[in-house]
Amino acid sequence: MKFVALRSNIKEAINAVEKAVTDTANLPILRNILIEAKDGVITFTATNLEIAICRKVVGKVIEEGRIAPPLTLISSLITNIQSDRLNFEAKGDNLEVTTDNYSAVINGLPADDFPITPSVGDGEKYITIKGAILKEAIQQVSVASQFSDLRPELNTVLCNFSLENIVLAATDGFRLSEKTLPSNFFISKEKEPFKILIPLRAALEIARVINDEEEVLLFHDENQILVRTETIQIISRLIEGNFPDYSGIIPKEFSAEVVVNRDEFTSAIRLAGVFGQKNGEVRMRVHPNKKAVEIASADQALGENMHTLPAKVKGEIGDTFFNWRYLGDAMKGIKSEEVFLGLQEEAGPALIRAAVDNSYFYILKPILKT
Repeated sequence: MKFVALRSNIKEAINAVEKAVTDTANLPILRNILIEAKDGVITFTATNLEIAICRKVVGKVIEEGRIAPPLTLISSLITNIQSDRLNFEAKGDNLEVTTDNYSAVINGLPADDFPITPSVGDGEKYITIKGAILKEAIQQVSVASQFSDLRPELNTVLCNFSLENIVLAATDGFRLSEKTLPSNFFISKEKEPFKILIPLRAALEIARVINDEEEVLLFHDENQILVRTETIQIISRLIEGNFPDYSGIIPKEFSAEVVVNRDEFTSAIRLAGVFGQKNGEVRMRVHPNKKAVEIASADQALGENMHTLPAKVKGEIGDTFFNWRYLGDAMKGIKSEEVFLGLQEEAGPALIRAAVDNSYFYILKPILKT
């Protein structure tokens, strides 16, 4: 194998695949990446057997071949080399990297030991969607999940496809978020509805590496999902199990409804968090007569603070307590200038969404106070 490529292109490829590399003593090859030069195309691939990421690199292929150098070593080398034009040549299982005034040899492992990237689906059924739309939807719902081995089905992003829309959802048992993409946001070659559970880590990687401007193709079968663009390919196993049926917990009526400026509300939550580091609590008090909402927190050792914000208020409710970090996470998924909060008595869950957009919502359980 022999090829020439720009340092910037190689660095982009390494950055794209590096999160799929795992450090394991049982399979040392998984610490390495596979570099292939074939049919005029250079491809970098990494896998941890749960997810595989392949990234195409623009360059000039002189001789075809493949090699598997360690990710950490080649990444450090590329980061520190100053030359723009790099020459790569495989010599046995080792990779030689040269510039006009520098050379290095990286000891690799046999490329044949690298796991084979599986194929997914029959290639005829898929969904096409803009990268920016898919990325934003994943980012919006993933804030309601977190990594946990206790219930694998909660460590996922639900993708619920119907002929009318795509619904993404995520939950960790304390909060839940949902994003609906109507049919005019995508083109579908799928003939039947389906539900799949994408591992949270894979979903975050998809959002991290896909380009906003690229068209994304989504394929799936019973066990895996494939996300493909012109430059990158991500394959992940799917999670078995059933996502919780959350339709019954979505609030329909509220004791109090509040509309507040998003930036001001976010700032108030962060300020409350300064004094709420230990107990994690923030108190919300609605003032219907003053047309205001009060955000406060206190700590016996640190002190206390209170922030009063102008708001549109409908209804009345007693003090409500939330985890301030979870409340702040809700703001990450809302893009509008104003935020709607629907609050319930008797510790019912709150519904948070943009004031003028129902396609995304975030449900958060309050903290019970005895």
